[in-house]
Amino acid sequence: MGLVRGMARTAVVAGTATAVSNRVSRRQANRWSEQEAASYQSQAPTYEPPPPPQVGTEDKLAQLKELGELKEAGVLTGAEFEQQKAKILAS
Repeated sequence: MGLVRGMARTAVVAGTATAVSNRVSRRQANRWSEQEAASYQSQAPTYEPPPPPQVGTEDKLAQLKELGELKEAGVLTGAEFEQQKAKILAS
């Protein structure tokens, strides 16, 4: 009877250890997958808009002349003229 009892006890301990080990492995795998998902989300690429196209000097002069004509015609106020002029010169 002692041999059977010892074998039964060993089987219970081994089965419990296997069950616990499997549960720990699953929990670790879940945590690692969550960490990987979080790291992928935080490393999402950020896209910057492309720089505006460069305008040639002749184009800028033509735009400034047209802007001046609009101001003289009364279409633009002085503040609007200065704002648009700054945009043209900055490009």
